[in-house]
Amino acid sequence: MTESRKLLEGVKVVELATFIAAATTGRFLADLGADVIKVERSGGDPLRYTAPSEGRPLDMYENTTWELENGNKRCISIDTRGEEGKEILFKLLEDADVLITNWRTKALEKAGLDYDTLKEKFPKLVYGMCTGYGEFGPDKNLPGFDFTSFFARGGYLETLRQRDGVPMNVVPGVGDHNVGMNLAAGILAALYHAKMTGKGEKVETSLFETAIFNMGMMVQAAQYTDHGEKYPINIKESPNPFLACWRSKDERYVQTCMPDYNTYFEKFMTALGLTEYLNDDRYFPVQNLIENKLGSHLYDVIMERFGTKDYAEWKEILTEADIPFALAQNWEEILEDEQAWANDCFRKMEYPSGERILVNQPVRYTEMGKTPYEKGPLIGEHTTEILKELGYDDKKIGELYENKIAYEWEEK
Repeated sequence: MTESRKLLEGVKVVELATFIAAATTGRFLADLGADVIKVERSGGDPLRYTAPSEGRPLDMYENTTWELENGNKRCISIDTRGEEGKEILFKLLEDADVLITNWRTKALEKAGLDYDTLKEKFPKLVYGMCTGYGEFGPDKNLPGFDFTSFFARGGYLETLRQRDGVPMNVVPGVGDHNVGMNLAAGILAALYHAKMTGKGEKVETSLFETAIFNMGMMVQAAQYTDHGEKYPINIKESPNPFLACWRSKDERYVQTCMPDYNTYFEKFMTALGLTEYLNDDRYFPVQNLIENKLGSHLYDVIMERFGTKDYAEWKEILTEADIPFALAQNWEEILEDEQAWANDCFRKMEYPSGERILVNQPVRYTEMGKTPYEKGPLIGEHTTEILKELGYDDKKIGELYENKIAYEWEEK
């Protein structure tokens, strides 16, 4: 049986980017078979050094975050600030289909790597760009991470907290992965167009733009100031108390989601054993609940009822009643989640310290089959290999290393 062809086999991608969002895009394309060449300086991408913030050991040979964002790629390490380094970069772009970058607008223009300049040299190139705040406006050159551009300015921290509480804790990668997948979608559309017409395209998105889109339903609803409660709210004040998280007897949290209160009222209250509320028209339909200002009371009643049984008991009851719910899991539980393993969310990788579980990309393909998972490249691991592909001979490559224009990983 012959191995199926990868969907992007033959596509060349140059990734000129640091940290997570743009790397997510590159990893997605690499998994589809594209030759993704990551360009780094000799010190490497700062993402290589974030282990202490994530509670991992700092080890270049066991860097699970690096694998997640950069697996299946190759790496060339060059200093693009000088003319020779920039010449190497342009040689890479000569037959490239896609360039991915997260450099800020000002830096791209200064380096002559902005879209308008490159499209003159490489008219077929698909130019993929992601930033913190977008490429226009007064804040286009501000530094942006998902903690700031996405979670804070994008509306998550202020609206999703309890009114009397501090904002939720956030972790890296959540907003970045959103942005990276959005950019990948745009690049794939532009790549199809380029293959059909021979004309390249610029594709842009940002952490800030993505957050606004994600929050679109509520941002739009915020215009109706004479309806509903202004966020942040305390969950007890929600117009629909069925969209809450409940604490069980064994102190686990169970999130329910019943967007249409009226549809689920009888089913949910019956499952909870609160049938005395079924014939009380103060609680149904939802408009009566709101007019009688009884949502807070019903919330308290349901929370008290959840406190009478352990999660295992509620799981059985809610499943039987076909109520949409899920346990608020921790990361350790996710690693052992049977549903995640059944849907190929993970795979195992061997390291010097032993076997580790790595997270897969979240999209599956039937005919292409499972993608190989190569570890993320070390700094400059493929520099010599790629320079030779570009036509440099051994003598010239040696000069590039000697002059610190290029860098190759050396085993310590």
